[in-house]
Parts: sequence; structure tokens; C-alpha cells
Amino acid sequence: MIRRIHSIALFALSTLPLMSFAAPAGVPDQNAPPVLHESRKHDPPAPPRPRVTSPALPPDRLTVRGFTSIQVNVDENGDNIVGDAANEPSIAIDPTNPNNVVIGWRQFDSISSDFRQSGYGYSHDAGQTWTFPGSLWPGHFGSDPVLGADSGGTFYYMAIGGDNPGVRLFKSFDKGVVWEGPISVNGAFIDKEWFTIDRSGGIGEGHMYLTWSAQRQFSRSVNAGLNWMTAINIPLDTTVWGTLSVDPDGLLYCCDRGFRVARSSNSQDGNQTPAFEQSVQADLGGVLRLGGVPNPGGLLGQPWVATDHSSGPTRANVYLLCAVNPPTPDPQDIMFTRSTDRGATWSPPVRVNDDATTNTYQWFGCMAVAPGGRIDVAWYDTRNTGSDTLSELYYAYSTDAGVTWSENVQVGPAFDSVIGWPQQNKIGDYIGAISDAGGMNLAYAATYNGEQDVYFVRIAPDCNANGIHDGDDIASGHSSDVNANGIPDECETDCGAISKFRATCRAGTLRAKVRSTLAEGTILHVDNNGDAKTMTIGADGRGKVKWTGQTGAHTVTLIECPDRTREVACE
Repeated sequence: MIRRIHSIALFALSTLPLMSFAAPAGVPDQNAPPVLHESRKHDPPAPPRPRVTSPALPPDRLTVRGFTSIQVNVDENGDNIVGDAANEPSIAIDPTNPNNVVIGWRQFDSISSDFRQSGYGYSHDAGQTWTFPGSLWPGHFGSDPVLGADSGGTFYYMAIGGDNPGVRLFKSFDKGVVWEGPISVNGAFIDKEWFTIDRSGGIGEGHMYLTWSAQRQFSRSVNAGLNWMTAINIPLDTTVWGTLSVDPDGLLYCCDRGFRVARSSNSQDGNQTPAFEQSVQADLGGVLRLGGVPNPGGLLGQPWVATDHSSGPTRANVYLLCAVNPPTPDPQDIMFTRSTDRGATWSPPVRVNDDATTNTYQWFGCMAVAPGGRIDVAWYDTRNTGSDTLSELYYAYSTDAGVTWSENVQVGPAFDSVIGWPQQNKIGDYIGAISDAGGMNLAYAATYNGEQDVYFVRIAPDCNANGIHDGDDIASGHSSDVNANGIPDECETDCGAISKFRATCRAGTLRAKVRSTLAEGTILHVDNNGDAKTMTIGADGRGKVKWTGQTGAHTVTLIECPDRTREVACE
């Protein structure tokens, strides 16, 4: 592959000082870091080593409730590369052709070194297969990746440097295969940048907006990242550590780690100096937490601000979500608030996770809004695993602007978040997602191979196979949902048709079997201590699944019919 690399130093700001982080007045500042979150010090690049691979995990190992996760950082044969690490993924999708997807991440060529680079992978079949060429700038430090795509399908990749301080920008005009750059956006060391691209179709179309933590700085480019305005300060209280969003009318929103949301109405006008005329404190019922058992050296979630681009009554709503530490014994929850008046006032916080536990972690929450206004949320969750270090991927959605939320569903297998550390005690600081009419496209990090890797999963509940998200089917009245469980009634499993559900375990192999009068091809899901597998009913009304290498006590549940639960012991 040929990669065009052009180093273009466009401007450098004066060196930015380190700063401490304090919570807003009246808000407890738990686990506040004393210095910048992304340290300037790091190991040298790991020495070259022979490539060792392990076979790709079979799809059924990575499938939960019909949703299959696909590893992104793989070799040319689709196999796992042993001994490296990948975390902190960000995703971008070509709006002119959604088959073209790019994911970027922090790439560690060896877990013996914390030296990280700007890893990336691309897919031209909507995420079903991936090509991982390596780093955008081999041998150079790159961290905190953020990706985006403009309305014409050009991909952009931002990262912060260490050996070459500041923010660097790369561009791809050919679906993520060849990249140009790096363009130097800011020559001083900074931490936790985030950017977004205006795709509102207004006067700010194509503008790029960038924030970073040091002094809560902001900059704008009106020519696709070639030049950037001199940075200004945003009227926020704490370090940014949050995302940005442009609403359908071109208004720009950003937020800080204390959940204050600032708005700029004129940043879309390239002839004006951007001003943030509004800054309002929102309440998420807790505080952002740095550190904790699942991710000791990192965040447990960053704030996500998103806007509604639908044509209905929720158009231009502003949404804020974060995994927070509430003032209760529960260590972590996914909390949400909304503004219906362009950020001037905010609703009381709503909890998205529906677990009844008070001692489990819901962390790394991320949010995306579909074109029709549906809000999708995904996160890591320890509710079923019995361990704070074992998490599963969970999902919920709202079709009424976040007033109510669907039942939470597990969509990814359990993984250990504290293994595979590349000389950093964390699995990154965030995950990323983009929603479309049919579902949520999620990039996340997990350790299914026993090390940190990046995965893609499309979460598109569509039980009646009509191409429409189940939640939108119900919200539009196309499908009924008498029991209000988020599943169209026509898709509900007839549990009375199941005459027998058995679970047995011999020699470490656990088997679950169903005998029924259900139609051939009916899909059922069986959960085994948090590890769910898909069962397909055959022509004889029977279905079965199995797990190998099992020990100890197991609770086996037919997810569609939770009253069908069996306890079994594996010797």
C-alpha cells in the first residue's frame, strides 16, 4: 500500500501549562487527576518482533442475541495478532456509501511498551471484514484518536502526539485506504482533543471544530483542516473530556467533565470569531470518575453530547449522557439528561441501565442519535458476571427523546477488562458509535482473545426482518407492544409451545436443549452465567447449544422465556 505523508506545520500556539482539575462548585471531585490525563512521558517504540498469530475466534463465540462482534485489528487472513494491544476506538462512516467504515484506535505493537501509535482499519462491506494496515505514521507516538467524515465522504483522523507534540490530522479521499498527512493543527502538547464536522447543510457546512483539555481551548477550520484559527477559551468550568455536536441548524455544543454545556451560535459563520454565548450546568446525578476496579488507570466514561436531526417534534433537542458515580452505594450508572430549548435548561437525570443491583459497574457509556430521532446507548456492564473485572456489552434505546428507555439487552460476550494491559492500567478511556435508521454501529475494545483488541458490532434489532429497528416499528405504530418490553408483539416467543428445556453438564461440556412445537428457524437465546448463545429450532421443533471447558455452578436461562431457568453443576 502506498501512503502519502506530508508534514505541514501550519501554526503553533505557545506552550500550554499543566493544570489541575477541580469539580464545579458543590460537586464532589472524586478521583480528580493532578496533571494532564495523557502523560507526556512514554516508553520508546517497541523493538521489531516476529509476527505471531492465533486463529480468529469462531462467530458463535462472539455472538449474543444474534449480534456478532467482528475483530478489526487482524492480519490479512483475519487472524488475531498475538502480543499487541488496541484500545480507545473511534468510528467514522461514509455518508455517501455506508459500506465504507473506518475505525481508529491506540495501537500498541507490544504490551511490553506503552508506546502507542495511530492504528486504523477500514472496511468496504459495512464492517463484515476488515483490513488493518498498521499505523498512520509508523514509529511516531499517537494517542486519543478521533475520527469523522464530511458530507462528501472524506475521512479525517485526529490524534495527539508525544514525540511530536500537539494535534495531528490525517485525511483519506479513497475510503480509508490511502491517507495524507500529518497536518499539524497545534504544536504545543495538549490532552484529550475532540473534533466534529458540520454536516448541517447550512453556512457552516464542512467546518471543523476542535476542543482540547488544556485551558478548555477551542479552534475552528473553515477549509477542511488546512488552516486553523488562533485558539480561544470556552466558558466551561473544568477540563473538557467530552464530545462536540452540531445541531441541524448549525449551532455547536460542547461539554466538560463537570457536565456544563456551552453553545455557540455563530461558529458556523466563517466571517465571525466564534463566541460561546451560553454555558449552562446540567445535572447527571453523579460525577465523572477517573479510575475504578474495571479500569484503574483510565476514565470510567466520558461525557457525550449529541443533537437530534430528525424532522419531528424532537428536532434540535440536545442530549447529554455519561457513566457517573452516583451519591449511593452503587459505584457506577449510565445517566442521561435532555434539553428541549437548545441547552438553556436541562431535564432531571434519568438512569438508562435497568439493573436492580447496587454494587455493579455500568461504565464506558456512549451515545448516538439516529436520523429519525431514536437515541442509542451502549456500555460495559458487570451486573451478571459476579466480578467487577468481568464486563459484558449492553444496549438500550429510546424513541421518546430519552423520557423512557427500552429493556437493557446484552449484545456482547463477557470479557476481563484488566488483562492485556500495555504498560498502562486501562483499556482506554472511551468507545465510539454512529447510529443510522436501522441501528447502532459500535466500535469497542475487549479481551476475548486474552488481550486487548478492537471489535465492531452492528446492533440493529429487527425481529420481523422488515429493515426497520424494532423500536421505530413500535413508535410508529407499525407494530404493537402490549407488554411494553420493546419487542414487537408479532416477534414474541410462544413460551407455551416449549414443552421441555433441559441443561446438563458432563466432563466440562454444558448442553442446553429445547423440545417444542415452534416453527422451524425460530431463534432462541440461552444464557449461561452471562455467556449467551443463539439456538435455532429445527424442523423437528428441537434446538441445542453447548459450552465446553465449564466448571462450577451454572444458571442456564432461556432469555425469551426467563421462567425457564435451570441450575446445573459442572464437575
